[in-house]
Amino acid sequence: MRSLEESLVGCILGTAVGDALGLPCEALSKRRQRRVFPQTDRYHFVFGRGMTSDDTEHTCLVAQALIVSGGDAAAFTKSLAWRLRWWLLGLPANIGMATLRAGVKLWLGFGGSRSGVFSAGNGPAMRSAVIGASFGSDLKQMCQLVRSATRITHTDPKAEFGALAVALAASLSSRRPACDVSADEFLDQLTQLIGADGKEFLDLIRRVIESAAAGQTTEAFAAELGLEKGVSGYVYHTVPVSLHAWFAHQADFSSAVTEVIRCGGDADTTAAIVGGLVGARTGKAGIPQAWLDGLWEWPRTVAWMESLAARLTSVSTDRTPQPELKLFVPGVFLRNILFLLVVLAHGFRRMLPPY
Repeated sequence: MRSLEESLVGCILGTAVGDALGLPCEALSKRRQRRVFPQTDRYHFVFGRGMTSDDTEHTCLVAQALIVSGGDAAAFTKSLAWRLRWWLLGLPANIGMATLRAGVKLWLGFGGSRSGVFSAGNGPAMRSAVIGASFGSDLKQMCQLVRSATRITHTDPKAEFGALAVALAASLSSRRPACDVSADEFLDQLTQLIGADGKEFLDLIRRVIESAAAGQTTEAFAAELGLEKGVSGYVYHTVPVSLHAWFAHQADFSSAVTEVIRCGGDADTTAAIVGGLVGARTGKAGIPQAWLDGLWEWPRTVAWMESLAARLTSVSTDRTPQPELKLFVPGVFLRNILFLLVVLAHGFRRMLPPY
């Protein structure tokens, strides 16, 4: 039986590794990705090392807010709102438009319950796995936390449906270390959580389950959804494709992550979601050591993220708030400047052949 801490360590580190592997391929079409990065099983961001983006940063922000709130939804919303405010001031290089607009509203004085904008982007889905892995034993509480984490930036119900699906998958994955999650169980529970208003999304998930059961590749499934060139940031594209890769490779971290990256498009987010889901089941032991060693992150190091998971485990167990895990804030700013420079270098690289 895998411990809760092992699952949370795997979920957070899996998110980071998937994010770092997919980041250089972000926004590239499948065709261009294959020409520029013919191998997706290694880091290509900076000197053969990997760095993470907002997918990992938001996961860590959510974890910190869960720690200081003890899982209380109102306290969680207040804490996450302030963390998003300060995160925005840290000059993040790749930020979604809805999250940017919500962040501006937060600084203008809107509270976390009124700051969201109407958008069905995948931002809430990318930060929801850690909620399911840590508080998924109580589905009512999990739903409240997912709703809070979603509506602080995105108010379209579609964004919440996608985030709930990711959280539920992480919850079941972390509690089924010895066997695959049953597709029927997942669909039944998701149907109960979403209800009739989510019929379109539930129909998409049924297509995911049928496709994975038939042995169809994730890339072929994405093409059937009309995503031949790549997966977009629309939550009804991101989440079904990510869940397909998870259903197809629930205990195989490498296969799940590399297959979803090959779908192209928003590769860092799809790989981060899949990495978090598979990591919640396998723990750190299921993530290739070379990929963990190759993460070039500071001050959010692998050791720091493991400590974050350990503290969140304690809070998840007894529901008692604890102080946040300290982070060297000036280091975040310096790291983001370096990250921005590398992102710009990649932007110039994309102007060059092969096309």
